[in-house]
Amino acid sequence: MTDAAELLAAARADADRTVDLRRRLHRRPEVGLHLPETQAAVLEAFAELPVEVHTGTTTSSVVAVLRGSTPGPTYLLRGDMDALPLQEDTGLPFASEIDGVMHACGHDTHVAMLVGAARLLCQRRDSLAGQVVFMVQPGEEGHHGARFMLEEGLLDVVPEAPVSGGFALHISTAFETGTVNVRPGPLMAAADHFRITLRGAGGHASTPWVTADPVPAAAEIVLALQSMVTRRVDVFDPAVVTVGHISAGTTNNVIPATAFLEGTIRTLSAARRADVVARVERVAAGVAEAHELVAEFERVEGYPVTVNDAGVAAQVAAVATELLGSAASVPMPDPLMGAEDWSYVLERVPGAMAFLGACPPHLVAGESPGNHSNLVVFDEAALPAGVAMYAQMALQALRPTTPPPSPAWIR
Repeated sequence: MTDAAELLAAARADADRTVDLRRRLHRRPEVGLHLPETQAAVLEAFAELPVEVHTGTTTSSVVAVLRGSTPGPTYLLRGDMDALPLQEDTGLPFASEIDGVMHACGHDTHVAMLVGAARLLCQRRDSLAGQVVFMVQPGEEGHHGARFMLEEGLLDVVPEAPVSGGFALHISTAFETGTVNVRPGPLMAAADHFRITLRGAGGHASTPWVTADPVPAAAEIVLALQSMVTRRVDVFDPAVVTVGHISAGTTNNVIPATAFLEGTIRTLSAARRADVVARVERVAAGVAEAHELVAEFERVEGYPVTVNDAGVAAQVAAVATELLGSAASVPMPDPLMGAEDWSYVLERVPGAMAFLGACPPHLVAGESPGNHSNLVVFDEAALPAGVAMYAQMALQALRPTTPPPSPAWIR
């Protein structure tokens, strides 16, 4: 049996423990940066292993360090652990027991796979020249948990050998179960939230000419933003601008004094991101001025673009082929326009994220309920593949190098 086959077999042999932890976390989901129950379950799992454990001070983060048998670089493996404010409606026997909270993005599987990989790597400590850092982070769902962990010194948790590379998995029903889907360069988009408040002068709906009506201006801004994207943004460096919320007025015969719009901007490069944010603000100001209104623009900065290092992405594809076969290693032709705070880590160290397919076999990948749906169900048969991917990425990064033999004349 090859080393890869042996590692995958070990992950499959340990699958019951991986699934058990996943289901325990799924039943008790928590939202945001402070996840006491989830953190306690993670700490309990790591307590059985020969790792050094650190907990966060500003969040419920957990960092565990496994030291190899010889010195070397430090490699980071990440799993996020927060849930979403969503009422689960899957009917699973281990469905959420917390009203209005659900692991609808699969972070419970990420933690379980990461802990499973930690068990495998602890058993193979003699094969590691360096350290593995297991990053278990809260607050990925819009709360910037990775940024908090970086600010607390995540990359320097091993002072003599700061983190030099890293890998993360994200489960998804958009892909066939057991496949590993990856691409070099931009993998996921930057995401910014914008708010526009239009201020005019209200009055009676029967005399609009004596008011400064913000309602038609708000409608015009929505349409103008779509024209801006299609006419001013290069299709080869794209953007998505969506207005998801409009609010104005209280009744049918009153023109309101204000109107409010908010939405999201998704881009795949830093330059396009800055450009589109500026253009949205300019459109709002220009339309408002044409209607004799004042526009107040606010940008809430979200996650940066998630950019995979080309070399690490190629390594992910090669590891997936070695572990799971060539059919399971799938190149992604295009990025996704969702966002990820693993992007903060990838701004600091070369690394990659890949998507682990987990569409239930009786459903069609990409057509079944997806991440963030209250109906989403992930195929747990994919979890051993994820465990083995995490472990093998670290084993390859920290493979001991045998020094060449000394020449005979100096022996």
